Amino acid sequence: MVLGSVLNPINSSMIAVALVPVGAAFGAPPGETAWLVTGLYLATAVGQPVIGRLVDTYGPRRLYLAGTALVGVAGLLGALAPSLGLLIVARVLLGLGTSAAYPAAMHLTRSEAERTGESSPTGVLTVLAVANQTVAVVGPTLGGLLIGVGGWRTVLAVNVPLSLACLLLGAARLPIAAAHREQLHHGRPKRERLHHEQLHHGRPHRPERLDHAGIALFAVLLLSLMLFLMKPGAALWYLPVLSLLAAVGFAVREARARTPFIDLRALAGNRPLVATYLRQLLGYTTVYAFLYGYTQWLEEGRGLSAATAGLIFLPLSLTALAVSGLTGRSSAVRGKLLIGAVCQMAACAGLSLVRADSPVVLLIAVGVVAGVPQGLIGLGNQTALYHQADPAAIASAAGLLRTFMYLGAMAASAANAAFFPRGATTGGLHHLALFMLGGAALLFLLALPDRSLGRWGSAGASGH
Repeated sequence: MVLGSVLNPINSSMIAVALVPVGAAFGAPPGETAWLVTGLYLATAVGQPVIGRLVDTYGPRRLYLAGTALVGVAGLLGALAPSLGLLIVARVLLGLGTSAAYPAAMHLTRSEAERTGESSPTGVLTVLAVANQTVAVVGPTLGGLLIGVGGWRTVLAVNVPLSLACLLLGAARLPIAAAHREQLHHGRPKRERLHHEQLHHGRPHRPERLDHAGIALFAVLLLSLMLFLMKPGAALWYLPVLSLLAAVGFAVREARARTPFIDLRALAGNRPLVATYLRQLLGYTTVYAFLYGYTQWLEEGRGLSAATAGLIFLPLSLTALAVSGLTGRSSAVRGKLLIGAVCQMAACAGLSLVRADSPVVLLIAVGVVAGVPQGLIGLGNQTALYHQADPAAIASAAGLLRTFMYLGAMAASAANAAFFPRGATTGGLHHLALFMLGGAALLFLLALPDRSLGRWGSAGASGH
């Protein structure tokens, strides 16, 4: 499950050092290559809660295997893509394929916790947080090394062996008990099966139907908003109008749907969970703005190669991994979020000091400071969600957490396009740092008054 969960964050961040060489290969400006980032995020933002609902309904095994198989297909397509358009399609397929593993992992973690009576498995949650958020910072370093060895296409091709490994491990190790029980149930005589359904459910079981209309409206909302944010202007006035109409239609649809894509009424009644989603959005807007903006500036503004830019990020990666490992078993969420926000603000201040002639030591130091919140914010929000979400819908809630993570990534991508309209200049980087500083400050203000976040660290985590 950890290996499968790594696929999404690694693919979301490896591409950061490949944007410049891909643009050079196809003669595309940054505004077009940004869709390699945005395409994956749009697919993930919609796909995570959809697949999470399917995992809650049908179990993790089949969804995990289907998703990781799609990752291999997408990796092969991207490695052979003759055009930027087909490469974007491959990235969209990657976003969909990598959307299964994390909801499946959270579903299994919760079900095992209930089976064993361990209501707060902090060790498992730490490993998942490292695999799903912190490992993302290794992406630029790994991507730079792969590009140095075999060119930018290796960033896509590496998904083929990873997919095969996930399929082999998943087929051998993932539990099939749920599917086996279902086969036993349907193999019973009709009278006994009906009696069993009435006894346990009060009515015959019917598979949940996907809310296709809700999913479509949600996708239109995200796509139209991103199209406008990528290149805002008066000529595109109809895009925010379309976003607003889609948002209203989505709210109306979800209020009336029998099995809504996102149960807005239940979500509105769980304010702590809503606050966690907002913190995820703010935290990862800054995380990804730094990840993509700083990487592009190192290559274009500072003139470093993709491989060297990836190595500059290595201390950041190691810092994030070390912080996650050291703090993972502490379930005191509020302290992690506050310290993470303060470190984000410090990193933004450091980013405003860098110049094209700054020493490498300063460039690395800024990254090290930025690595601390990357090891805290995702872990804190994941722990909060584990205790705040309905256990019966943990995969759906986890998928939606990833949706807000990638909403932040899309906002960061739009910010990079806005502040780097003609390349990653030093002046644009400083303006981006101010934008990031505002998001980090809002994260701090949202976490500071929330006293409920500290109770799991002191009360032993009831889990309810």
